[in-house]
Amino acid sequence: MVDVTTQRPGRLRPPSGWSVGAVLIAAVVVAPILSVILIALAPLVTGGENVWPHLVSTTLPRYLRNTLWLMAGVGVLTASMGTGAAWIVARYRFPFDRWLDYLLLLPLAIPAYVGAYALVDLLEYAGPVQTGLRGLFGWQSARDYWFPEIRSLPAAVLVLSAALYPYVYLLARAAFREQAGAGEEVAMSLGVGAFGRFRRVGLPLARPAIAAGVAVAMMETVNDFGTVDYFAVQTLTTGIFSTWLESNNASGAAQIACVILLLVVVLVLLEKASRRRSRFYTGARGLRPVRKHRLTGWRAWSATVLCALPVAIGFVLPGTVILSHGWDEAGAWTDPALLKALWHTLTVGGIAALVTVLAAVFLVYGVRLTGRALPRLLMPVTSIGYAAPGAVLGVGLLIPLARLDNGLADVLEGLTGQSVGLLLTGSAFALVLAYSVRFFAIAQGAADAGFGRVSPSLPMAARSLGRTRGQVLGTIYYPLIRGTLASALLLVFVDCVKELPATLLLRPFNYDTLATRVHEQASLENLGEAAPAALLIILVGLSAVAFLARANREV
Repeated sequence: MVDVTTQRPGRLRPPSGWSVGAVLIAAVVVAPILSVILIALAPLVTGGENVWPHLVSTTLPRYLRNTLWLMAGVGVLTASMGTGAAWIVARYRFPFDRWLDYLLLLPLAIPAYVGAYALVDLLEYAGPVQTGLRGLFGWQSARDYWFPEIRSLPAAVLVLSAALYPYVYLLARAAFREQAGAGEEVAMSLGVGAFGRFRRVGLPLARPAIAAGVAVAMMETVNDFGTVDYFAVQTLTTGIFSTWLESNNASGAAQIACVILLLVVVLVLLEKASRRRSRFYTGARGLRPVRKHRLTGWRAWSATVLCALPVAIGFVLPGTVILSHGWDEAGAWTDPALLKALWHTLTVGGIAALVTVLAAVFLVYGVRLTGRALPRLLMPVTSIGYAAPGAVLGVGLLIPLARLDNGLADVLEGLTGQSVGLLLTGSAFALVLAYSVRFFAIAQGAADAGFGRVSPSLPMAARSLGRTRGQVLGTIYYPLIRGTLASALLLVFVDCVKELPATLLLRPFNYDTLATRVHEQASLENLGEAAPAALLIILVGLSAVAFLARANREV
């Protein structure tokens, strides 16, 4: 039921509080991106120091080249691993296939930077692998044998791909399962082999989903800082840190951030263009799922090994290394610094998740109530935060917040006569805001899907009985969508726990979370002290994996 307000001709009805609130929330989410652009352009407007020509002639080409190689390598490897595993699981029966269907999601629980620390600890010169080889063959030093360089670009590609391929696997598996069995049966009747059916039937129909998964993996690659920093690979993200924190040039960091934003926009446009070029439709009438083929003999065990290999590299290997260190360093579990970092992580992540979900509900509900164009135009734009790397958001938030904070402190000191300190950047406020902006798209998508499943007749009936809009939200919508909102709350919280670049830039002085503690201790080559925090992050990540496995359970 739509409210009808009698108004005089030529007189506009003022916007409702829901519309104004929705526009304000969208503005807060988009503001950091606009801030980055304004900071990058500031030297041109104010005539201040402009380091852009220096960056272009020195470090920027190296940052850009390494970033592009990293994205390309991760894109190819995640597409191969995720699509291959999804096709095998969706089309064949083989030993442990039902277990591997869920186990292939486990690498999502381990952040890529944790996998990097574990790989280096295992394969470095003093690690167990090289030590064992020297003992076995009698080698005395590194000059006696060749071993691949661990801290390198190829190693970073491998670690990031092992952590990110589940994005491709999830979408590709769903696409393969939704395909009708008739197409594959026709191909088999024409004598097309297994690989031919994959290349000619399955892959073209699943290409849009695969492209979307690869785009997400490549965007997460651009966002990564811990892995590339540990492997000494200079990328655009590490360039933001070095230009800002080491060279003390905020505009230069913002200019590099704009290059990252441009890469992200290009990725999104390419992904959308790929979907437009590869648009297929399946009739709902007579839809029959594909019948799985049972493999036997060496083919069956080969399928098991191929699907188990990504799990071993992305979860078993790093999990075992970190667990062994956590077991050996029993005293580290009671370290007051670890307990303090755990408390910071739980409180900041929990508050950010709650704020994000509440804001998303308000935005989606406000847009659904209003008939105005502006809120509806702004809602899709709010998803840009998820595509923007944490380092970019850090630049866009910290500089304007610092100026606002200093002005606020001066005003309060003038009114009270006492110094109150920095209230925004001196507390966890900036972290909560950054997490909310970064992961707003997750909560917004879940809220929009939840509201969309509620029949319009229910809120219309409640309004006809005199319920206010707020009462309709609390008594009609909330009971029906609270499961969806709880899922969004969990996913946002898990992402907040794992977020590293934005946390490093925006945390107050002497304020550690589990992610920053792992990074700092591992950077000091003290993996034993980093292991407990890393294991706690993995446990939190496993809760999200369990939710995804349940949500994607094969019927």
